[in-house]
Amino acid sequence: MSNDVVHTATPEERSAARLLLSISTDERAAFFPDDALAALSSLVDVVDIVDPGDASASPALGDAEIAVVAWGFPRLDERMVERMPRLRLVVNAASSVRSLVSGAFWESGIPLSQAGAAMSPAVAEMSLTLTLSLLRRVHRMDHALRTGGEWHDARAIDRAGEIAGCRIGVIGASRTGREYIRLCAALGADVRVYDPYLAEGDPLHARRADLDEIMATSGIVAVHAPATAETRGMIGRRQLAALPDGAGLVNTARASLVDMDALYDEVSAGRLDAALDVFENEPLPTGDRWRALPNVLLTAHVSGATRESRARAGRIVIDEVERFLAGRELQHEVTRASVERMG
Repeated sequence: MSNDVVHTATPEERSAARLLLSISTDERAAFFPDDALAALSSLVDVVDIVDPGDASASPALGDAEIAVVAWGFPRLDERMVERMPRLRLVVNAASSVRSLVSGAFWESGIPLSQAGAAMSPAVAEMSLTLTLSLLRRVHRMDHALRTGGEWHDARAIDRAGEIAGCRIGVIGASRTGREYIRLCAALGADVRVYDPYLAEGDPLHARRADLDEIMATSGIVAVHAPATAETRGMIGRRQLAALPDGAGLVNTARASLVDMDALYDEVSAGRLDAALDVFENEPLPTGDRWRALPNVLLTAHVSGATRESRARAGRIVIDEVERFLAGRELQHEVTRASVERMG
């Protein structure tokens, strides 16, 4: 069975479905509070709840026909696929599936769906929050006051700007990038977007531009492209040097898209500001070089982790399982080709 083909369950299969739910306890409650867990359970005969750390040794693997997983679940390599002979569907309650799947999984033909769409509004909102913070110099003033700086010195930090009329450059018209564009445009920003895969006539609240124009003319650049071999290091020393003095870079995507050494040089010199939710090494070490800079705003890779986004993801999972068991087309299915393109 090709992973591009929708599997149609027979009535017998639907009545006998057994589901493996393997998400850490704290995250499981966020995705599936009591009412959502009840809704998921109502779709199948049995729900086996297994901690991801124990999943590789769990006897429930052999009976699982549907697997709902998230971070920490073992990679679906050849050994895991062999241990799950009855598996007919995998739904990742999180977003990226790159570390979850393998060639052996794709060759099995088992369909795969994911709930990444649930996180896009949350990540876009965080990116907007970071954008506004950089424009208003919140991070610089907070650092000055918390480290014992004088009141008048904090007030004398470079004059703040507003988002209305500000040139905002967006790298990547992903789901999150599109939502970020919509939010910025609604606040009056002058938005430009770079994405070589945008189709002609694709409606966006932004004007298309090439990467050089984005970097040379933007007050804020927000990164929303996927992490792929093609995008790795796409924002390098030359691109960062082109940013105007006092500009800011917001990255809620992946650190691999940016030359982090080059960015550090620009930020530590005081020429650029940055707001980062993603890093080369996570968790970020307590003595990491980024922590001491007064003109960088740091968050702990939490852009997509809101109460609302987790609840949305849970609803997507429930809907995908219901669709599968009814023999209907999955709304959030991903294929090998789409994973390689999206990162």
